[in-house]
Amino acid sequence: MIPPMRSLTAEEYVEAFKSFLDHSTEHQCMDEFNRELMPNIMAGHRVEHASLLLWGFPGRSEQDLKMIRILQAVRPGVLIDTEVIEPNPQHVAAYKELVTQAADLQNVSFLWHQLTSSEYEQQVKEKGTHKKFDFIHMIQMLYRVEDIPNTIKFFHSCLDLHGKLLIIILSDSSGWASLWKRHRDCLPSTDSGHYVTSSSITDVLKRLGVEYHVHEFPSGWDITECFAEGDTVGGLMMDFLTGTKNFLGTAPPALRQRLREALCQPECSSTRDGRVIFSNNLSMIVVES
Repeated sequence: MIPPMRSLTAEEYVEAFKSFLDHSTEHQCMDEFNRELMPNIMAGHRVEHASLLLWGFPGRSEQDLKMIRILQAVRPGVLIDTEVIEPNPQHVAAYKELVTQAADLQNVSFLWHQLTSSEYEQQVKEKGTHKKFDFIHMIQMLYRVEDIPNTIKFFHSCLDLHGKLLIIILSDSSGWASLWKRHRDCLPSTDSGHYVTSSSITDVLKRLGVEYHVHEFPSGWDITECFAEGDTVGGLMMDFLTGTKNFLGTAPPALRQRLREALCQPECSSTRDGRVIFSNNLSMIVVES
């Protein structure tokens, strides 16, 4: 008997996400952004002190530390107060361990909030302590936020004078955007994530009347193994694509076939040297205070 389809648990999602990172250029894309643009973004902070608010997530913590190191480089000797929001206690522990191993993080303090973004917002409002930050990032996290406009509005209000809010989200030029818009019928109903791309975020920012700048960075994801029957890596890739545990083993054959056909469409993927490369282009949106 074929087991029913179900959404990935938090830990299963992390495993599928790791497979995605191993076969995509997402981190290389972010490294390019860090090299080209982050020094100028970080250079505007106060000379003696800076406060950061970051979202923790397995596989992305290294990017947080890279951003902190950029701030250290452009503002030598600056005191950096860093606060991290992450609801999963295991992920908090892993993040703390990574910080412990980073001996070069001088003059950097960390405060950990084991909360969701909405819980953090509620806590701040209840306590009436609206702390201001020089830099806040939302890296690939708005897909799981229930009220995106109000979440952006709240965290934008947490920016200090000359502060920056960095939102990294999938671009409208990505294969994800085409998959969600043109081939929604190929996706199972189990995934509870929001189908959000950059235009949805810029629409919110326009309504808020805030200044922002969008920087597009190309990124690719080699999904060739998705088409190999019985391939473990391909199975994890399809789980990540659909937000479904063991999609290839639980989805009806017709659904599996439709999704594979959709993934091969030119608006989603290209073929290079016999490999199928899914477009994972990213939009880096820098919002002014």
